[in-house]
Amino acid sequence: MMSDKITKCLKVGLIGEPNAGKSTLINQLIGEKISIVSPKVQTTRTLTRGILNVGSTQLVFIDTPGIFKPSKTLEKYIVNNARAGIDESDLICVLIDAKRGLTPELNRIIVSIKDKPLIAAINKVDLIKKDLLLKLAEDINRLNIFKEIFMISALKNDGVKDVVNHLVSQAPNSPWYYEEDLYTDTPSRSLAEEITREQLFLLLNRELPYSLKVETEKWEDQKDGSLKLHQAIVILRSTHKNIVVGAGGQKIKEVGRRARLELQKILERKVHLFLYVKVREDWVDKELG
Repeated sequence: MMSDKITKCLKVGLIGEPNAGKSTLINQLIGEKISIVSPKVQTTRTLTRGILNVGSTQLVFIDTPGIFKPSKTLEKYIVNNARAGIDESDLICVLIDAKRGLTPELNRIIVSIKDKPLIAAINKVDLIKKDLLLKLAEDINRLNIFKEIFMISALKNDGVKDVVNHLVSQAPNSPWYYEEDLYTDTPSRSLAEEITREQLFLLLNRELPYSLKVETEKWEDQKDGSLKLHQAIVILRSTHKNIVVGAGGQKIKEVGRRARLELQKILERKVHLFLYVKVREDWVDKELG
């Protein structure tokens, strides 16, 4: 911790509609994979914090779940987490999908947070024609609530540095919240669970039982430095089991292979991953209700 120097710190909430690219952006900002990414709507369920130190300034990025109108228990849990991230933040970066633009739902989100300092980042600018992009920027500017508007491609890392430089300039004098060598406050076990859930989302896609979760049951550090990891994939109904396992167990084997390779990159050690499925019909209402 840089206690002998004048330090600055800023908590930045990343918000937007589902699939606007928040998780891709935070991974790009931090330079490490800390938030899972998939085409599935509402992939992110909880708050993920990424820590970026730039000189004497610490930027804490809070990746919030996409905000939408909830109806079910799990959906309400997701949106409540997003609201908690907004409340915690000093400044909000609203991520706007360039192709979708200012949708009625996004306008509703913006109005609900306009009391916070706001900047806008138009994402996926490489996927839209220049004249349409300029018109979108003009429409956003006319709202007259954003201090700055940036055009970025989170996936390609274009324009991201400009966002970081602006945020550094906005950071007030403050002690750092986290130690210098941390890049996330997500525990390794939780991150491992998220990585497996990501691979389930990517492999099963539309077949995926939306309300599944992954639990770490055993985390065993081996003498040779490797990790033996046992995880349970928790589902609500027994009818979902065949979807997750697949014919001859092929799907769960492929999920395990992909998750293991991803975990080895992140944890920088050999991983022995064992997956199995558990049916727990009441886990959503019991744990989140």
